[in-house]
Order: sequence, then structure tokens, then C-alpha cells
Amino acid sequence: MFAVLFLVLLTGLPATAQQKAAPVFETKAGQAYLIEASTGTILLSKNPTKALAPASLAKMMTLEVVFDALKRGEVSLDTVYKVSEHAWRTGGAPSRTSTMFAALNSLLRVEDLLKGVAVQMANDGCIVLAEGMAGSEEKFAERMNARATAIGLTDTHFANPTGLPDPANRTSVKDMVTLARHLQTAYPDFYRLLSLPDFEWNKIYQRNRNPMLAAGIGADGLATGFAEGEGFSILTSAEQNGRRLFLAMGGLATDKDRREEAVRLLKWAFENFEMRTVFKAGETIGQASVYGGDRGKVDLVAAAPVEIYIPVTNPERLSARIVYRWPLDAPVSQGQDVGTLRITAGDRLLREVPLKTAAAVGPGTLRQKATDALIELLFFWL
Repeated sequence: MFAVLFLVLLTGLPATAQQKAAPVFETKAGQAYLIEASTGTILLSKNPTKALAPASLAKMMTLEVVFDALKRGEVSLDTVYKVSEHAWRTGGAPSRTSTMFAALNSLLRVEDLLKGVAVQMANDGCIVLAEGMAGSEEKFAERMNARATAIGLTDTHFANPTGLPDPANRTSVKDMVTLARHLQTAYPDFYRLLSLPDFEWNKIYQRNRNPMLAAGIGADGLATGFAEGEGFSILTSAEQNGRRLFLAMGGLATDKDRREEAVRLLKWAFENFEMRTVFKAGETIGQASVYGGDRGKVDLVAAAPVEIYIPVTNPERLSARIVYRWPLDAPVSQGQDVGTLRITAGDRLLREVPLKTAAAVGPGTLRQKATDALIELLFFWL
């Protein structure tokens, strides 16, 4: 079973008559999820796990599969793939969809295909990569789903590498933010492709399709999407003064709403929040009970400073709780992962931090073990 320990109330600056609370953000989006990158603090959450058709946002998972293959040496930027008739008809010029206009039967380097996907959301580029690496879109989608599971996406399934309509293509805004954060941290050099201003292929020049790049908000990726019956969606990231935000939204009525809401929300988060350190690295946050050990409790610490992104003025009252599997049975090693610190504001979870033991606890004497066993038995009876 789990033990839940109410730890402490973390209070910011006292409110005064002159202070204004950070404005509450109401969004037109049906689904929205916004976090601060370094801490994972959740700044806005609206239907974060509700099913969403990814549309072109699925291409970010296609990029992840290719980036992972490049990192592992499975392919190189100079690897060459052929444009099949299927890729040309489904995602190329005849398709009248987002395309890099790759010519039928031409040979393209992986680097150029990646630029086509990152800059132009090229469906033909996605399909050529999928067929070249896995033999078919279906086989590549299996790789996409395996990688999605590996990086922690829980509401997501892909049926193809493009996001073109298929009822089996589903995701959530929370999963999309997780994916975006992973792309930026795991592949920083490849991530920069998403901010290329333009790309020319087959003598056709196209500007980056991402409207956020020119919004003056510090955005440097990722993608937009549209699904019939579900509206417009966006996955974006922006950085200002060393602070990075990740945002995903869906269910917006127009392209204009999508851009304006994204800019407004990112601006709100940058202007109204600041970083606070709640606990220092190695500082004792709480204690967990140990049974059958040479002592009955062990201090719990975080490996890094516990920071949180909170409103600049009139910060909210925060609650912190330690959750761990009870009881801890001796012996316990130093640095053992045993629990989680959960920080909330009201009923909103802001962030979770893994907790480790600060010291080792060895086996206790026979008498200590017997006493602890009795206490445990009484606890369950009560």
C-alpha cells in the first residue's frame, strides 16, 4: 500500500491590497496543456488526456523515429531513399497536400527528407522515410508506436507517418507536450531543423509552415494540424531569457484562433510567472518509516533542487505531499528511489519529483524486527 504524508504548506509572498493575482487564462481551445520545461510545472491543463486526432502533429513522431535511428547509427544523413509511386501519389504533387514536391523515382538523402518534413510538413517526405526505413507505412507506424511507448506517451496510437485521416490515429495534448519536450532535450541538434525559415526542393521554394516562428514570442518549433470535425491544433515551444515553455492545443475553430490563442497563452506565461526554489538539492524533505531496520525512519531528499514556476504577484498557496510505498523493508540502500513529492495548488497538480533515501538503513535486531512486525499488524487491524 502507499503512505501519503501531508508535508508542508508552501506560501509565497503575502498578498497586499496593491498586488494583483496572475490573470486566469481562459482559452477557446477544447484541449490545452502548457508546461515550463526545466521543472515540468504545469501552468495550464484543460482536458489534457482527451482523445485528439493528431493530423500533421503525427509527423513529430515520424521525426523522432528517424532522429533515434540517426543517433544509434542505423541510418546516416547521407542515406538515400527512392520516391515510390505510392509516396508520390499519396503525399507528393498529385495529392494536393503538404508536400516537398519530390519527383517520382528520384533519390533523396535523409537530411533533405528531414528538412522537407520539418519545414514543409511534407507528406511525401514522411512516406519516403517510412518506406525506406521499414518497407511500408504500416511497418513504420509499428516503430512509431514502439517509440511512443518508450518515451512515455500513454494516450497515443499512430496508423501512419503523416497523420493523414485514419480513425486509428489518436493522441492527446499532454502526450504531444511530452513528445515535444523529448525531441528538444534528446536531439537538440536535429530539433533546430524545425526553425529553418525555408527550404527549396525540385526548384520549388517554400517558407516554413509554422506561423509561430514569425510571432515574435521566441518560438522555435514545432507543428500545426487540422482534422475534419475536430478543428485546428498546434504543438509549439518558445524560449525567452533562458525559460522554455511547451504548449499543445486542440479543438480550435479557425487558423486565426489557433495562432492568436498560442501567442496569448505563451505571452501570459512568460510575463506572469517566475522560478522559485522550494527545496535545495540534498535538503531533507521528509521521512519514510522503515520496518525491520536498525532505525525506524530514513530521510528523503531530491537529487536536484526542487523548483517551481509560480505567479510573480500574489503566488498561490502550495501543498506538498510525499507518497511512498509503505512500509519500507530493511535493508534500504542510500540513494534508493522510494517515493514522490507531489506539489499542488488547490486540486491542480503542478509537478512531481522523485525522492531518494539520504542514507542506508541496515537490518535490525531480532527484537527490533519483532516490534516493527507488531506495529505493522496493529496498523492493519486499525
